[in-house]
Amino acid sequence: MVKRAVVSPTMSDKIDPYALFEALTGKKISPGSLSESSSETFSEDFDHVKPSKSYNMTTRHEPRPDPPPRDSELNIGAINPYAVVEAILGHRLDYSSSYVSKVISDVLQTDYEELFDMKHNSVLFAGLELNAEEGRAEKLGQRDVKILPEQDLQTPDLSGIQTLSDLEYVGLGSVDQASVKTARFQNGKLHVVLDARSIAQTLSNRHVTRTINELAVPYRVEDERSFGVPPVCAWRNIDEVVFKNYHFKNALQNLPANFNHLEARETSYKSVFADYSPATTRYDGPVQGATSNSWLIAAISSVFWSDPTVIHQVFRGDGPPYRKDEGNSQPFRHDVELHDKGGRNNAATRVVKVAYEVPINKVMNEPVYCRSAGGTDYWPALYEKAFAMWFTAKDPYWGRPDRPDITQTAHGDPVKAMAQIDGREPQYFFTKNHDDLIGLVRHSSVNFRTKTPMCAWTHATGDFFRGANLVANHAYSILGWANIGNRQYIVIRNPWGVTEPAGLTSYPGVLDRVEPAIWPPASLLDSSGVLAVEAPYFSEYFACIGRTV
Repeated sequence: MVKRAVVSPTMSDKIDPYALFEALTGKKISPGSLSESSSETFSEDFDHVKPSKSYNMTTRHEPRPDPPPRDSELNIGAINPYAVVEAILGHRLDYSSSYVSKVISDVLQTDYEELFDMKHNSVLFAGLELNAEEGRAEKLGQRDVKILPEQDLQTPDLSGIQTLSDLEYVGLGSVDQASVKTARFQNGKLHVVLDARSIAQTLSNRHVTRTINELAVPYRVEDERSFGVPPVCAWRNIDEVVFKNYHFKNALQNLPANFNHLEARETSYKSVFADYSPATTRYDGPVQGATSNSWLIAAISSVFWSDPTVIHQVFRGDGPPYRKDEGNSQPFRHDVELHDKGGRNNAATRVVKVAYEVPINKVMNEPVYCRSAGGTDYWPALYEKAFAMWFTAKDPYWGRPDRPDITQTAHGDPVKAMAQIDGREPQYFFTKNHDDLIGLVRHSSVNFRTKTPMCAWTHATGDFFRGANLVANHAYSILGWANIGNRQYIVIRNPWGVTEPAGLTSYPGVLDRVEPAIWPPASLLDSSGVLAVEAPYFSEYFACIGRTV
């Protein structure tokens, strides 16, 4: 009998975990930063299980997926109010300020709390209409969406109003039939707010301005189609734009790490990344732009979060934007493979070659549509562009195939989109049919973080959609789960990349600030837009959760 020699492993046989992490994520991690954060919550990472004689592990199974919905029934998506208002004004908003809600309300001509639910016919759902009986969004035809001329937005002179009956002369109609929104009595005076839309037109899902129509609605007028971009925008090389902005931000922000000089406030956040600076945020994930394609941006974000290697990222320094050979100048292109899954927003499986030109707002010098969370990378914009090129290639209206109309990505199916990106099969779990979706998320996670791409979308209407954290008919990425005390939470991310200022809107069972102390993976990403929904409340907000397998 021959005895086999056992070779002891040497240092060269071992994988450096820090080098592997850097290769997978593109970020350099600091070894010393892990010990403190991991030791703080180690004892809290366990579930406190009470013994039960009736409990049997063999009876606990993963829920079975539901039949996929009809493709025509899914029109998920809401316009990002922050992005569209920034594009209109030509200035970035300070998302931490409570006054931003007032600015958004004024520009979009709608009370802030009525912007985020389809039952109010909000302009954020332009091109869609609520089917109240079936509780879902339906598409409007191009003839149903009207562009308001300026005179229709003008309000009459109300300085001569003396009595309630005078309101009838300016177009209110019968005063005794007017709908009252709020009423309060103070110091002998009755303050009443009436619905007076009959006096003057306002923005809605059926009525938009020319600017909003070109920015966000998939019904551009004929003379704008050939450009492929809305007014005040141009096709520019995103490589150049990103690095101009990156160096500018570093010049202002690469100072003491506990002070953000752009927002003029201190922060105690500690990143685990060794190369961290305010201009290079953690996971530089996708942020939705000015159109209503949250279904697509949430899907891209979910695939990237669960396994970054699935996304063929365009890392900085991978090559010049143009190959300059002798007597030849060809655009440098990025390859994106997308997969046929049938239905709308779909095409045959193929590799799309994407040039680096994307729609850029000429005033802000930033992408008007999808961008990275920190503005320091450009792969999210190229993935969005690739999707638009992929399924609009046969449409003769959009001119050059390498300059697609991004608004054509409005409204879709986020679960199918994940499958179109990673080539797997989609599974749907409707909340009305399942009461243990936290188990599904846990089964799809490792160390509290999803390792299988997961998305969810909200109901088309409800009682709690009054702010930008939770929005009706909107898609969210599922990032993982958290165990806080004896409560379990599903951690989600809003593709708008914004969390409302604390106290602006309240949501039962929702944590609007998710820190590494309660969910360790939070140290890996920009926390803006990250929320935690307590498991029993999840079905109150969300209609369906899906994954790819």
